[in-house]
Amino acid sequence: MSKNNSPHATLWNLIKDIKFGMLTHRHANGMLHAHPLTTQNKALDDGNTLYFFISKKSELARALLADGSVNVSYAEPKTDSYVSLSGQAGIVEDQAKKDELFNTFVKAWFPGGATDPDLGLLEVHIGHAEYWDAKDSQMLQLFKMARAAVTGTPPQLEADHKELQL
Repeated sequence: MSKNNSPHATLWNLIKDIKFGMLTHRHANGMLHAHPLTTQNKALDDGNTLYFFISKKSELARALLADGSVNVSYAEPKTDSYVSLSGQAGIVEDQAKKDELFNTFVKAWFPGGATDPDLGLLEVHIGHAEYWDAKDSQMLQLFKMARAAVTGTPPQLEADHKELQL
């Protein structure tokens, strides 16, 4: 990431090309459940909101009505970038936003298009974000870990790590 990026811009740069986020919520029985969902945003808006499409008839939709506290996590192992976002989720009726975000991949799941009665627009308002973005190449990381194993001292890996209250 560029040194002059704000933490907010860095956060978006870390997740924008990752196809799926794992959305975790509390199930009615108290257990945590996670679902892979495709982030529909084209950018992270000023409201720090992520958008996903889900079925209004799904277990996820029912669970979020009872408890909208969620976590969305993203991982890009190729670059050692990891993001954890916590916030409040809910299904909203915003036809203009559905029209804006709807695409051919979503149509595979919702053949009725952006006006499909089962198409739910899930908004996640991010309240807290944390990210880890490795600066060392994977080869250098392996070298530092091997050296640490031999010397018995923890490796000193270079990475950006930030927590954001949004």
